[in-house]
Amino acid sequence: MSRVLVTGAGGFIGRHTLAPLAAAGFEVHAVTSSEPPEGVPAEVCWHRMDMLAPESAWELIETAQPTHLLHLAWLLNPPAHLTADVNLDWVHASLRLLRAFTAAGGRRAALAGTYAEYSSQPAVHCLEDETPIRPTSLYGAAKHGLHVIAAAWARQSGVELCWARIFNAYGPHEHATSLVGSVARALLRGEEVSTSHGRQVRDYLYVEDLGRALAALLRSDVAGAVNVASGVPVRLADAIAAIAAQTEHPELVRMGALPQRPGESEQLTADVRRLREDVGWSPSVDLREGARLTVDWWRRALAVTVTPSHAHSRRRPREPAR
Repeated sequence: MSRVLVTGAGGFIGRHTLAPLAAAGFEVHAVTSSEPPEGVPAEVCWHRMDMLAPESAWELIETAQPTHLLHLAWLLNPPAHLTADVNLDWVHASLRLLRAFTAAGGRRAALAGTYAEYSSQPAVHCLEDETPIRPTSLYGAAKHGLHVIAAAWARQSGVELCWARIFNAYGPHEHATSLVGSVARALLRGEEVSTSHGRQVRDYLYVEDLGRALAALLRSDVAGAVNVASGVPVRLADAIAAIAAQTEHPELVRMGALPQRPGESEQLTADVRRLREDVGWSPSVDLREGARLTVDWWRRALAVTVTPSHAHSRRRPREPAR
């Protein structure tokens, strides 16, 4: 049986990869720096480890002896992660992990990249081997640097490596400061949501679909960079409207109340032909259904009870993502 080690397994994305990997026949070993999350397959073997500790990689690989690696662990705390110094530490930690994995005879690794590696100006529909790589943030540059070094190491050591360029994910357990999370939380609390004009076009993928896509990518034989996204361009205004429609207070959205961020791309979307044709995977949850599932999760998480006082509340939250 193939054995996979999943780092960042307790996080927003990682927890949603465990069931698809187990269903695919992997013996799943999962790493978290805190307590294992609830609602994951009982057969998952958990390892508690600080991935930034210098010796953690070698200890994990020696214990788990994985044939496959899905490396998702990284700081993701929007928008602070874009400029955080710890991005540099994660590059070092990731290379230690990959080196230990190959030294122990690992066969195939999938590492998480990001759309932030691509050039975002002026309007971009990203294709893996054609769109320029010009990251504008430390986060994007750190991910790109890791990809370059990891790919060279994989060629030298004979390990299969795929690089998942993940676009905008949303859904249960997402960070509260993300676009979808901040809008859902505010509206469920009866708070106004101020946004920019909303004409920016993005790609949104429901996180459970993302988990299934990453599992499919790992068990495939596809190498190199692969965009992991829905392939469906969506205006931010429409994404916000889909979330608002699932709440009791869609009228509290103030579209156009904020200016657009300087330098923000009008379009940043994904070409997903490699994912669809080479990996053989397509999403199953559209934005409308994903919005319903996401708002339902936030409603339970917040334990919101709709009362007349909610309907008249007009408190302003901290500015959400635009």
